[in-house]
Amino acid sequence: MPTANDYICDLAPYQAGLPIEAVARKYGLAPERVIKLASNENPLGPGPKALRAVRASIKDSNRYPEQYALVQALAAKLGVAADMLVVGNGSNDVLDLIARTYLGRGDEAVTAQYAFAMYHIAIQSVGATDRVVPAKNYGHDLEAMRAAISPATKVTWIANPNNPTGTFIPYNEIKEFVAKVPERVIIVLDEAYYDYLDEHDRIDSTRWIRSHPNVIIVRTFSKIYGLAGLRVGYGIASPKVAELLNRVRLPFTSSNVAITAATAALQDHAFLTESRLANRQGREQLLEGLADLGVECLPAFGNFVTFRVQDAAGVNEALLRSGIIVRPLAGYGMVQWLRVTVGLAAENKRFLQAVAQAISVS
Repeated sequence: MPTANDYICDLAPYQAGLPIEAVARKYGLAPERVIKLASNENPLGPGPKALRAVRASIKDSNRYPEQYALVQALAAKLGVAADMLVVGNGSNDVLDLIARTYLGRGDEAVTAQYAFAMYHIAIQSVGATDRVVPAKNYGHDLEAMRAAISPATKVTWIANPNNPTGTFIPYNEIKEFVAKVPERVIIVLDEAYYDYLDEHDRIDSTRWIRSHPNVIIVRTFSKIYGLAGLRVGYGIASPKVAELLNRVRLPFTSSNVAITAATAALQDHAFLTESRLANRQGREQLLEGLADLGVECLPAFGNFVTFRVQDAAGVNEALLRSGIIVRPLAGYGMVQWLRVTVGLAAENKRFLQAVAQAISVS
């Protein structure tokens, strides 16, 4: 039998959140009674404009997808040139493109402890080495990350807000980091949860690309836009970098339906505002409810809350039996921590009740 590359054989695959149907089958529950709060999905679903676009686009499913309209809409919204954009099959696809374009055997990338698992997968899948820098208060230690850059380093990765911890780095600190990193090193700024930040925390990081063409910003339609199942993400980079990434990108990675939905979603300002408000209220509901239970939480800036319980595995099992799916973080080395996505008010209430019960018997 043919032998795969050693770095592929040693690669641990990404573990997605449990699906509702699998939990319902395992625990003998009705699927409609299972609440999934594990994968940071928008509980409101897709917005109305995206849904209308999906229905209208189905009839063109015999045609190969065309990204032009989405690229033009993104360029107009972001105030960047169209040749600075790379559209992928979710932001994970763009992260993979970056690794395949800039990394290979003998190269190094710098990441943070407790950073998104896909960074390590993308790095190892091309045979490069991941230099993991210990976290600072469960977030990125930018000074230590800069110090870890070696002559072999080609890429460094920052998620802001970070997943799975939910921590946030003020943008003035990231800007200082960007200014100090050698221009030969690509800086990936993963902003999947950018739209959930309060207005005073957000800045237009795309402007940095003009003076720092080694910066790549990655965003997604999976979170606040509610299109996780359709898979559309994008990167913003200097024209030269974007052109290289687009060389590597496989054709037709996002479907007509997905592209049409994403294009429409960009214009649904009311839904974006509604989603941001619902998330803020739900996040506070979770933080206050967990605090009332004496449960430690990390600062939360995205659409999820990361919290510590003594017997995380036991609490997770109790939640599953009650029909609530959250995300265990033992795979990240956070064995006492769980992550819960902000849900609808009734879902959050049911989760808090189930956690209180689980803690009382654990």
